Amino acid sequence: MPVVFRYKGYRFFFFSNEGDPPEPMHIHVRRGEATAKFWMSPQVSLAGSYSMNSAELRELMRVAEKNRELIERYWNEHINV
Repeated sequence: MPVVFRYKGYRFFFFSNEGDPPEPMHIHVRRGEATAKFWMSPQVSLAGSYSMNSAELRELMRVAEKNRELIERYWNEHINV
């Protein structure tokens, strides 16, 4: 489970072997029991969440957008695209 980066106590990460067939590029975000998942293309969008309010989700989506290049680089290195 590669952790791409941390932000205000949130971990941004993905699973190396998720889905069969593999899912499109996305990032998971977790802090404690609260989780969210964002699709990274064609644009950053919320796939789902648990125990996060809308303000948190908007902020985390902006953070994912800001770090899109970093997330894509990690994804491509670990998924071997």
